[in-house]
Amino acid sequence: MQYTFRKATAADLGTIMDIIQEAKEQMSREGKHQWDDSYPTQQHIETDILAGNGYVMAHDGRPVAYGAVVLTGEPAYDVIEGHWLSEQPYVVLHRLAVSEAIKGHGFGVQFMQEVERIAVAAGIHSFKVDTNHDNTRMLRVLDKMGFSHCGNIFYPQGSRIAFEKLL
Repeated sequence: MQYTFRKATAADLGTIMDIIQEAKEQMSREGKHQWDDSYPTQQHIETDILAGNGYVMAHDGRPVAYGAVVLTGEPAYDVIEGHWLSEQPYVVLHRLAVSEAIKGHGFGVQFMQEVERIAVAAGIHSFKVDTNHDNTRMLRVLDKMGFSHCGNIFYPQGSRIAFEKLL
């Protein structure tokens, strides 16, 4: 399947929210607790888009995956129970979601490879990410892509497993 990777626009919001809702429902069915009614919300996605951090993979112009690509760091990463691989500037990916219609075909990995390209083009050579302990799909993607487990970070809603990959 051919796709384009681009910044999300306000016109994409409805489709992005459909993808996010699918992911929330899947997590709920599987008894996972990373996303719920309070996160991520439409306000989170709108803020991503307005800040220029929202990205989509699109097929025939329609988004099939979404993520927030942040080049300015994540305050929660300032304190880690463990150790990061580096202290250099980094890219972080939040809210990665792939449409049910294309899950299982490697689009999560492809999205993350695009994030790596953005980072390197910006002169950034570290990619940090976090996920919940029970998000087995994301844990598999991180392992497949060569991320290193660095410890735990903390948000108001709980701890997350932290990973880093040097690019």
